Amino acid sequence: MAYITGIILFALAILISVSLHEAGHMLTAKGFGMKVTRYFVGFGPTLWSFHRGETEYGVKGIPLGGFVKIVGMTPLEEEEEEVTEADRKRVFWRKPLWQRTIVLAAGSFTHFVIGFVALWILVSFVGVVANPAYAEQLERSQEDVRVSVAECLAGTDPEAAVGDCAEGQIQGPAWAAGIESGDSITTVDGTAVADWDSLLEAVSGLTPGEPVEVAVANGGAERTVEVTPYAAEAETEDGGTETVARLGVYVYTDPAVSPTTAVGAVDGVGETFSYTGDMFRETFIALGQLPSKIPPLWDAIFGGERSDDSPVSVVGASRLGGEMVQYDQWAMFFMLLVVLNYFIGIFNLLPLLPMDGGHIAIAWYEKARSWVAAKRGRPDPGRVDYLKLMPLTYAVIVLLGGFMLLTITADIVNPITIFN
Repeated sequence: MAYITGIILFALAILISVSLHEAGHMLTAKGFGMKVTRYFVGFGPTLWSFHRGETEYGVKGIPLGGFVKIVGMTPLEEEEEEVTEADRKRVFWRKPLWQRTIVLAAGSFTHFVIGFVALWILVSFVGVVANPAYAEQLERSQEDVRVSVAECLAGTDPEAAVGDCAEGQIQGPAWAAGIESGDSITTVDGTAVADWDSLLEAVSGLTPGEPVEVAVANGGAERTVEVTPYAAEAETEDGGTETVARLGVYVYTDPAVSPTTAVGAVDGVGETFSYTGDMFRETFIALGQLPSKIPPLWDAIFGGERSDDSPVSVVGASRLGGEMVQYDQWAMFFMLLVVLNYFIGIFNLLPLLPMDGGHIAIAWYEKARSWVAAKRGRPDPGRVDYLKLMPLTYAVIVLLGGFMLLTITADIVNPITIFN
C-alpha cells in the first residue's frame, strides 16, 4: 500500500510543479498587462472550469501537464483569438522584448525556485550534506577491515530464503557464521588481510559454495569461524560482469553516526547553491549523453540489462518515488523531485520549438534581424513566419514523443529499482 501511495504522491507532485510552471507564465503575463484567456491543468476534455475576469480557469481530463493561453504568443494564436481594438496593445508580441523573455522563462524559473527551496529544506533541516564523522569512520573501517554484516542478500534461489529473509533473498553467509557488525576480519582461508582492497582480493579468489575459515577480532579477542561464500555478480574494468565469491559484508558504519548532516538555515543557503551548481552541470552532461543512452534503453526492453543511469519517464520516476516511500526514504523522495524540477527547467529552455526556449530564441532572433535591417537602412522584416517552422516543430514533437514512448515502455517491462 505504501508503494502505491508513493507512486500517487510523486505523480501528484509532478503535476503540481507543472501546473505551477504554467502559473508562472500566467502571473508574469498578467503582471505586464498581457491578455491571458485560459489557464488549465491537464489536457483533453474539460471536466470543470470557471471564468474570473477575462480568464477561464479549469481542469481537463488527462492529467499530464497544463497550459496557459496568452493572446499573440504566435501569429497563429492571435488569429484564433478575438482581439478588440482596445486589446491590441496587450497582445504578447507587441510587448517589449525583455517582458516577453521574462514571461517565457517564468515557467523554467518556477521549476528552479521549487527545486531550490526543496533542496534548501533538505540541506538545512533534514540532512543531505556528507557528515565528516561518517567519512572518517569509513576510512578507519577500511584500514582495519572492520565490517558490517548483511543478514539477507538479494538472491535468485527462493528455496535459499531463511528466517526473516524475503522471497528471492538468501541468508548472508557471514551473518549465518556468527560474524558481527564491528568485527575486524584478519585472515580469509589462511590469507592475511590488512585493508579493504586485500579483503576483496582474498574473497574474490574463493570458490562460491565451498566453506572456508575466516579469522575475526573484536576488542582484543580473536576467533575463527567457518563461512560458506555465495556467488555474486561484480563489474569488471571493461564494463562487463563476472561471477565472484562474496561473504555478505561491507565497510563498517556505526548506526549511531549518520552519513549526512543538517547544516542549518544560514549555512544551508551556500550548500544549496553548491548542490544546485553540481546538479546543473550534471544535467547538461546528461543531455549531451542522451543520444548514446537510446541503444542500451532499446536493448533493455528486449531483455538486456537496464543500467541505473539510463533515462526514465514520469512512469519510472513515479515508481522510484513509490519505492522510496515504501522504504521510508523521504529525503530521497524529495531529492528526486528536486532533480526532476531542475531537469525540466533546463530542458524547457533548450532553443527548440515547442519548448519555451524555442520561443525565446525566435523573439531574440526577430529583434536582432530588425536591428540589422535598421542599420542597413532596410525595412523591418517583421515577425518570423511560424508556418515555415511547423515541419521542424513537428519533427521535434515526434522525436520527443518517440523517446517518451521508449522510456515508458522500458519503465514498464524492465524498470529501475533502488532497493533489491
